[in-house]
Amino acid sequence: SDLPTCLLCVCLSGSVYCEEIDIEAVPPLPKETAYLYARFNKIKRIAVSDFADITTLRRIDFSGNRIEEIEDGAFSKLLLLEELSLAENRLIKLPVLPPKLTTFNANQNRIKSRGIKANAFKKLTNLAYLYLGHNALESVPLNLPESLRILHLQYNNITTITDDTFCKSNNTRYIRTHMDEIRMEGNPILLAKHVNAFSCLRTLPVGSYY
Repeated sequence: SDLPTCLLCVCLSGSVYCEEIDIEAVPPLPKETAYLYARFNKIKRIAVSDFADITTLRRIDFSGNRIEEIEDGAFSKLLLLEELSLAENRLIKLPVLPPKLTTFNANQNRIKSRGIKANAFKKLTNLAYLYLGHNALESVPLNLPESLRILHLQYNNITTITDDTFCKSNNTRYIRTHMDEIRMEGNPILLAKHVNAFSCLRTLPVGSYY
């Protein structure tokens, strides 16, 4: 049952490479697959059944496809998944993400703030790298985990930040110790008007100050 995919794609000791071969759906994967690279294809949809039997995945890259829909629960069994890229697709909302993620890339989609649930990232206590640049967000996502090191929000439609977006307005001693970089350039917001919002950060966000 693994043979058709491994004739179409390249299968090497737990890694499956299905790049630039014009597939329109996620192919059946060998049971022990840990790394799936399916960039630059024509995949439009990710279904629950695509990963129902593959619990060993650690990295998935779907960059450069045409994904518009991800079924609820499509990633729910991927308890080992650490890296997920959905960059350069056509998503308007985010799926529920698996709990062990360290890196999530959804740059260059069509995601609006209403397409991200309030607690989408709250329980992702290992998440260090979050890329949401070049979307249509009107605000910074809520409840960002303490583990975040890099946050990219450049070229969205963000117009406002509150004192609780990154910091805690009721705790002036709070410091976000892990955060190294926030990119906000290309948003219609003057960051200089929101200086208190960055009081807990060790470095100021990149963006327009005047």
